[in-house]
Amino acid sequence: MSDVAEKPLATALPADTVWIEKVSWISKAPRWASMLGLLVLFLGLWQGITSAEIVSPLILPTPGDTLRDIGFVGRNLMAGDYMLPAFWVTASEVLVGFIVALAIGVTLGVVVGETSFGERAVMPYIVAVDTMPKLAFAPLFVAWLGFGIMSKVALAAFISVFPIIVGTAAGLHAADENARMLFKSIGASRLQTLVKLKIPTGLPQFFTGLKIAAISVVSGAIAGEFLGGGQGFGELIRVAASQLDTPRVFSLIIYLSLLGLFMFGVVSWMQYRFVFWQRSSNTISSRAPR
Repeated sequence: MSDVAEKPLATALPADTVWIEKVSWISKAPRWASMLGLLVLFLGLWQGITSAEIVSPLILPTPGDTLRDIGFVGRNLMAGDYMLPAFWVTASEVLVGFIVALAIGVTLGVVVGETSFGERAVMPYIVAVDTMPKLAFAPLFVAWLGFGIMSKVALAAFISVFPIIVGTAAGLHAADENARMLFKSIGASRLQTLVKLKIPTGLPQFFTGLKIAAISVVSGAIAGEFLGGGQGFGELIRVAASQLDTPRVFSLIIYLSLLGLFMFGVVSWMQYRFVFWQRSSNTISSRAPR
């Protein structure tokens, strides 16, 4: 027997055979610490830029001025002053626009995802409209529906409907071929296959489109108020910007972002509630260190 064969197996293997994943210290940090660190870094850079007067304070206010105006807007909302009706107007446009987009998006998504006519004839037109600059339609909505809330609702629904259509259609195609063949072999009808196989399988894709729509609907409502007037937060932002009141503009934008986060949170909760078999992959928090 040769010398190589007589060597013990452990000594014959190279030392780096076993691969060990190296996790950086920043990846080991708890989520709250990472988010807090990024916030402090962002505020520090912001304060540094304003203190060095790199940008005029008329364009970029200091973090302190912005925080003070955030407090003022919050007190105004809590007291029910003139900002509260404006907030409700914008919130109504967002909510109604989202409901309209949901109804139209699911209907067109089912047509596209479930019928060959929809996939071959309807989908190209949807893609063509989606590639158009949607904000350019705002004057048309104002001309058709007037300066009231309906033109803003229409623009909000128009901007947010396409992710719902794509998510619904993609979800209906998510079921694999083996599952389709199984339902066909047991004699399931088209409706039974849709309700018991395609819809449950496609819920993750559907909620992904719904999350994108929940955020974009706020942008649509505000864009409608910018371009078509109104009584909501978009009008307050336009007036504050015309007066170079940039702290007010920042504070109103932050409150609008809270409205978008609320919409996103509601959809995420619904996904967590109904797509319970994918909870481990839906929630990053279940995997991230705390």
